[in-house]
Amino acid sequence: MRKVVIYSVFIAGVVILGILSGVSNMPSTWYQSLEKPFFNPPPWVFAPVWTLLYVMIGIAGARVWLKAPASAAMQIWFAQIALNALWSSVFFGLEAPGLALLVIVGLLVTILGFLWKAGPIDRPARLLFTPYLAWVSFATLLNASIFLMN
Repeated sequence: MRKVVIYSVFIAGVVILGILSGVSNMPSTWYQSLEKPFFNPPPWVFAPVWTLLYVMIGIAGARVWLKAPASAAMQIWFAQIALNALWSSVFFGLEAPGLALLVIVGLLVTILGFLWKAGPIDRPARLLFTPYLAWVSFATLLNASIFLMN
């Protein structure tokens, strides 16, 4: 029963944080007016991709928490979730793609740090973060392109 509660808290917490971050930082007319690269995905792609990633992030966090709650991997996990939430506020809320680029690079570093530190603790948690690394790498390229084009 304890495992079910921990998984539920982590998954629901991450998904709810993602929803709140997204809803409170919806793209505005400012974002619509920006020049975007040819590889910018259509808007409908983001919600399903992020929802799936948030579930995977929650599962990975729960897995490591159950094995090593005071580990460096968990500290990095909490740092990445904070940076993840911060990015939307900076990019869309403050309308600051340059500052957001710094945040997302920090996010990439924490994702890599989690992969490194979580590997010895729980290999499936590490694997669950791999698509997240791929997506945030793509998002970093997108953020950098928008910053440079505008």
